[in-house]
Amino acid sequence: MRLGSVSLILAALTSISAQAASQVIFGLHREYGVAVDGEVDELQLRVYSPDLHVRPTYTISAHPTSVYRPRSQAAFESARLRSLRDAQDEKVLWDERKVLGPDITDRHTLAQLARMTGNAYSMPGWKNWYDIDPEWNNSFPIGWDPDSPGFRGHVFLSSDESIAILSIKGTTINGPTSKLDKFNDNLLFSCCCARVDISWVFSTVCGCYRCGWRCDESCLSEAVAQDSLFYSVGINLINNLTSMYPDSDIWLVGHSLGGALASLLGITFGFPAVAFESPGERLAANRLHLPLPTADSVVPWHAPVTHVYHTADPIPQGACTGPLSPCAQAGYALETRCHLGGSVVFDSVNKLGWGVDIRSHPIREVVRMLEIEGVDWAENGEVPAREKEEGCIDCYKWEFGDFDRLGDTSLPGSRCK
Repeated sequence: MRLGSVSLILAALTSISAQAASQVIFGLHREYGVAVDGEVDELQLRVYSPDLHVRPTYTISAHPTSVYRPRSQAAFESARLRSLRDAQDEKVLWDERKVLGPDITDRHTLAQLARMTGNAYSMPGWKNWYDIDPEWNNSFPIGWDPDSPGFRGHVFLSSDESIAILSIKGTTINGPTSKLDKFNDNLLFSCCCARVDISWVFSTVCGCYRCGWRCDESCLSEAVAQDSLFYSVGINLINNLTSMYPDSDIWLVGHSLGGALASLLGITFGFPAVAFESPGERLAANRLHLPLPTADSVVPWHAPVTHVYHTADPIPQGACTGPLSPCAQAGYALETRCHLGGSVVFDSVNKLGWGVDIRSHPIREVVRMLEIEGVDWAENGEVPAREKEEGCIDCYKWEFGDFDRLGDTSLPGSRCK
């Protein structure tokens, strides 16, 4: 992944106040034309210099946001690895900081972030590219080169380099990244290595199953720590991004798998994140042994993450499960439903009359929902309140433990491993 090639994508005229919400106005500073020859990974870039007096704009609302940021990234990683490898705690010092973050109470802002998120799946000129402005609908991609491990998206940067928004692609069903997308989905969001039932014995993504409803927890933690996981790729990407723009406020957005990655990376670095229609990632954070900036390990409210999803989509609610579900039939074990941070849930079933259907999961349905006018989503505003997901339990049927480490002799041999 050659992040060094990322250049200025969108210019912004900002008026930022530390006391009140601000309107961040994004317009194109340079146009990047993209010619695609043959495979979608092979790109040729052309740079233009448009007349800045007629550049288009769009706005998103931002306001001061409190985040908890690890004082040392090295100390954060040391504590994570010590917990992972030795099951020992190591103290991490956290600093509470005020940064400019997205205004999640503003529906137009959520819609614009959803459009950015949708563009992580696409390239300028493709039919599923969302217009920010008809004349300057261009952006600069990251991770779309042949050497990319599959982590793809776009970066939007303000002209004064005060804000950088990383938009992360989610799962593509058919495409160059599909194999790794599915691997990450099944490793992060399944209860035990994507073992839905006995028919999945040859489709699991790790070897941690230990008979019945037992799963070895240390084995799971080691599995999610491998370098092929997109989380590890994202760590390197953001380290490069923060080196390039050390004084910028960085926001992370994503859809589905991309939303979960935005959340996990937001916790790691203390950056505001907005995740659309993401499966529950709280279990993945535990298995990654991510230190959290709160003593409340059950509901980590201080995680700088806002999940946005609607009630017609079964995936973020953990309802697309079981061997006969459409997710399982397609080879995806999306079994988790508990999220970090807070959630903004749009009741599309009762407000719009939508039926619960896997076809409501794509980001285009989220964009469409957010741009419908005249819907009374909340009593005191256009956006439902951000709330904790209290009392949420993932994988309640499973028993997790260090069965291998403890040498559990009650298991019937190695045939279940």
